[in-house]
Amino acid sequence: MRSTLKFIIALGVAFIIMLMFRALVFTIYTVPGSTLEPKFQAGDRVMVNRWSYGLRTGGGGLFSYGRLCRQTVKKGDWIAVDDSVGNVMIGCCTALPGDTILWQERMVVVPGKVSCARHDYYHLDHVGLIREEQIIGRVVLNVFSHNPARPFWDGYESSRFLMPL
Repeated sequence: MRSTLKFIIALGVAFIIMLMFRALVFTIYTVPGSTLEPKFQAGDRVMVNRWSYGLRTGGGGLFSYGRLCRQTVKKGDWIAVDDSVGNVMIGCCTALPGDTILWQERMVVVPGKVSCARHDYYHLDHVGLIREEQIIGRVVLNVFSHNPARPFWDGYESSRFLMPL
């Protein structure tokens, strides 16, 4: 009886540690469509490092937004962002705050705190302008790919298994 209780406690602690690791360090998202081809295909599962630009804190009503161990975003980074309704989008950073880009057929400067904006913004291809608060983290690995039109036991591509970016 005592060994069974120890096993259940150890299993519960391991489960809680795994959930904390996934929520705070790395998480996996599914690429929903084919707009990012050839880099990503529909059904790719990508691993996102939540600490790559600093861990997001706050942002709700009680606590203000902040980042622990803040790092800068670089051009060419593949970034996972959270839109305002809870969907995750992935895009490549093409412009930093202060850069001039062609956006909606006009030349505009990407706003930033230095240029009197309230937030730093970044431009991601296939996504558009995003606020720094929306950044979840940097995509670091294509874990595996599964064709969404196939059943879960079939449709895996061995050529797209553990592909670092």
